[in-house]
Amino acid sequence: MTTAATTTAGPQHTGPQSVGPRSTTARRLLALGRAEGILLLRNRTALFTAVLLPLLLIGGLKNVLDQQAETTPGLDVDSLMVNGAVGMVLAFVVYYNLTAAYVARRGELVLKRLRTGEARDIEILAGTAVPSVGLALLMCAVIGGVGASALHLSAPVNPLLLVVGLALVVATLMALAAVSSAFTRTVESAGITTMPVLLLTQFGSGLFVPLEVMPDRVADICRLLPTTPAFQLVRVGWFGTDGSEAPTGFAGSWATAAPHLVTGGVWLALAVWGAVRYFRWEPRR
Repeated sequence: MTTAATTTAGPQHTGPQSVGPRSTTARRLLALGRAEGILLLRNRTALFTAVLLPLLLIGGLKNVLDQQAETTPGLDVDSLMVNGAVGMVLAFVVYYNLTAAYVARRGELVLKRLRTGEARDIEILAGTAVPSVGLALLMCAVIGGVGASALHLSAPVNPLLLVVGLALVVATLMALAAVSSAFTRTVESAGITTMPVLLLTQFGSGLFVPLEVMPDRVADICRLLPTTPAFQLVRVGWFGTDGSEAPTGFAGSWATAAPHLVTGGVWLALAVWGAVRYFRWEPRR
């Protein structure tokens, strides 16, 4: 006589399994950006550098431009003031702050750990940059709105070109920050390693010293610096001129912007190549 053996089986699920939200590039960027944003808000030194320092420099910029206008008749101080203020904010909030952030996360081995997850390298770098870029663009929008209202500036001649210029500035500064971080051992030394690019940006890209007040040969050299073409695109997009000729309309602004688009694109490609070549994901041993 045989006894039939019964086997107790667990519940069988024939329906669709319950899974969490699908991981996408946008979700990963937002998660990385949120975490980096919290760290930025907790770091008072970074907040001072990102917010107050550019505003203090903008105050000095007005005095410098007023003095230059006394010796250069016809200098458009109002447009130069807005363009210089936007450039100052982008240089410090994006380039300097992001360089320090890359160095800090590398020293904490955060970047190394993130590479073991789903996020790709470009997503890790871009996610770390989200708070700095977002804050910079917000400040630029405020400066543009307040400046246009207080100085009675006209609406942008070519809004599309203005957006292209801002995108080129941000992308170039992000890549330069990645390159600079490779030669920066500590967060404290970021103030030294970023100084050359910051000085070139302020005094060679037409922010503190407009290109039209420089000797022709010096101005031609400055137009070839890494950040100058992008800042000139912002100026052309808003005011229809880069200072070398009379303001033009929508169609004419593209012709004025063409050389800056080419030069800026070349510098962006070189900066991205440098970031890929030299960026370090973990501290040196």
